[in-house]
Amino acid sequence: MPLRRIAIYCGSSRGIHPAYSAAAAETARHLVAEGIGIVYGGGNVGLMGAVADAALAAGGEVIGVIPESLLAKELGHEGCTELRVTRTMHERKQMMVDLSDGFIALPGGFGTLDELFETLTWLQLGFHHKPVGLLNVSGFYDTLLLFLDQMTRAGLLRPEHRASLLSSSNPQDLLSAMRHFQPQTCGKWITDLR
Repeated sequence: MPLRRIAIYCGSSRGIHPAYSAAAAETARHLVAEGIGIVYGGGNVGLMGAVADAALAAGGEVIGVIPESLLAKELGHEGCTELRVTRTMHERKQMMVDLSDGFIALPGGFGTLDELFETLTWLQLGFHHKPVGLLNVSGFYDTLLLFLDQMTRAGLLRPEHRASLLSSSNPQDLLSAMRHFQPQTCGKWITDLR
């Protein structure tokens, strides 16, 4: 699957572990080296800023998408290749999906999880057929992955939908898995229910 641009979901804070910022910068540089543009939340702070700064320093395309309410608080990254301003968070998420061929979640908080799970839900429902990946930096998402396994064992998450979330601790391996993603079962279960 061709990946021209990838949306990166990540924290507006850097977190306490230096590995988070290092992974954000490494992922950005790797995408640029592969000729892949980056779409992200448009901020100049936290892991978002680390992603944008590293990609821009490497000569990559960086499209920021930020709601006007956050731009007004001077959190927008002025160095982006392009900074798109939306009225709402919902418009921001839709635009990020529309601009991207795949999605990677780095460590983050509520906002990162919101974006990750909405994108996964849209994949599950067949609203898009793009790969969704989780970069599990220093085991950050270990317990989340275990919880998803528990949801599957409980019969509340289909195994094929659990398998649709790709994960790796290595950005190169994650990107390779995303390129080979086959979404054929996503959205099919709705037809099966009829």
